[in-house]
Amino acid sequence: MKKLILALTAVLMVFAVQAQDGKKAVRKASSALGAFNLDPTNNKEKLQEAIDLIEEGASDPESSKEAKTFLTKGEIYNEIANQYLIASQLGDTVAAKKLPQVDDPAMIAAEAFLKAYELAEKKWETKDATKGMAQAQGHLSNSGVMAFQDEQNYEKAYNDFKMVLDLHKVLTDEKEDSNLKSEDDYLNQLYITGLSAINANEMDAAKGYFDQLYEKKYDKPVIYESLYKITATDESKMDEAYAYLEEGRKLFPDDVSLLFAEINHFLRIGKLDVLITKLQTAIEKEPDNVSLYSTLGNVYDNLYQKALKANDEAAAKENFDSAMKYYQQAVNKDADYVDAIYSIGALYYNKAAVMTQDLNKYADDYSKEGLKKYEELKKNIFEEFDNALPFFQKAESINPSDLNTLIALKEIYARKDDLEKSNVFKERIDRIQAGETIEDAYFDK
Repeated sequence: MKKLILALTAVLMVFAVQAQDGKKAVRKASSALGAFNLDPTNNKEKLQEAIDLIEEGASDPESSKEAKTFLTKGEIYNEIANQYLIASQLGDTVAAKKLPQVDDPAMIAAEAFLKAYELAEKKWETKDATKGMAQAQGHLSNSGVMAFQDEQNYEKAYNDFKMVLDLHKVLTDEKEDSNLKSEDDYLNQLYITGLSAINANEMDAAKGYFDQLYEKKYDKPVIYESLYKITATDESKMDEAYAYLEEGRKLFPDDVSLLFAEINHFLRIGKLDVLITKLQTAIEKEPDNVSLYSTLGNVYDNLYQKALKANDEAAAKENFDSAMKYYQQAVNKDADYVDAIYSIGALYYNKAAVMTQDLNKYADDYSKEGLKKYEELKKNIFEEFDNALPFFQKAESINPSDLNTLIALKEIYARKDDLEKSNVFKERIDRIQAGETIEDAYFDK
């Protein structure tokens, strides 16, 4: 029995020593931070010492139950974030390299203060936790802006900005000052957090932020465009999605981004007649935007195809001429704009293909009149293929990897009985489809 008591006493002594070690590490970490603050220039190594000690204290089973541990941890990482900011503002890369290399110190500080707030039993602990949260908010805002603007790291920006909002809720619940002092500050934070979320592909989160801004009628057209894009990911909700876009267009009629979103919407649902007016409006706003002319040419091209199927020759000719006009305007503005160049070739090529179908009607008509019509139509067909050829050649010289262009060239040369050239393009097509690089398929090995 005496041996058992002694054993239990030894175990208790071990636990007591471990608890003391954890608390001792926290005290030493606080002292190291204090030493750094007294002389930041000459005591930079004290920050790393503070990190090592506080991580030891935070991992201790006993001291990790105390708010003081995480208050100290938050203070240390807040100071590291502060030193990073100072070095960045001064452009002092040498000083930055001498600092402890820590990923996301502001986030670590924020999480530490939240843990301290959770563990707090005394008023001063709660007060110190909220004070630290407000400081962490500022560092998180700076970190988020840098991640968004300079690094295009939208996931990090979203996490930083989201934490700013999370800390704001705790601070306002405690009736303490947040960095988001006014409603405008709060709404702007919702806005940049929503932007970060949508860029980070966090669509559900983004919708939550933009919904709040929508309810507040926040004066930013991106809100309406974003809600449209998020909602339109579900094909069954296209009407609901367009309602956001329509409202945004009414509120911001001069916003080009919303106009382009509307154009893409009508392209997506195939309302070509509506698109014409939208695209003409866009061209008025951006007369040098070559893609708008080409897109409008595509719309008329589609209408031309529909008129052909309906056997409406007058409408077909009118839409063919309009398509050609806008494609040509695109090429006039950019002689190497390959989409428009290819489209002109395709316009002629498709016209010839339709005429070829008519040619088959006279294939078995050996009457004098039938033979005459056959030869006239055949001549017209080859004229259209000849019209198409230089545009496909130009498109191929700009983009030798486009299979549609190569196929068109192969077919035209075959129809012109130039089988040698046709086979050259056939071989390139086969090699590209087999997975060879463009360079391998374009040049002889």
